[in-house]
Amino acid sequence: MPSSVASGTQTAVVSTEHTLATDTTGQTYVLVIDCANLAMGDTVEIRLYTKCLSGGTERLAYLRSYAHVQGEPIKYSVPVPADQHVKATLKQTAGSARQFPWSLLRI
Repeated sequence: MPSSVASGTQTAVVSTEHTLATDTTGQTYVLVIDCANLAMGDTVEIRLYTKCLSGGTERLAYLRSYAHVQGEPIKYSVPVPADQHVKATLKQTAGSARQFPWSLLRI
């Protein structure tokens, strides 16, 4: 059964990468973003970062970009297994600043 590690609503500042949540419990994670507020000309990126080793460097593990109005507004990342660390971020790269409800799930 999935459980939420953290959730909220992020008001994007265009061109700023916002950290939504960080977790170190060692699970498989899915980032869920509601993109219903996207309009023509808007673009948003969702990212998950992780580490291979406890003393390792955080690296990008998943990146997906969405643009314009979305017919299916709820977006799920692929499941990312992370035994050391995970960080979820959101970056709106174009358009007018929007609000994005989100949840980081542990599955």
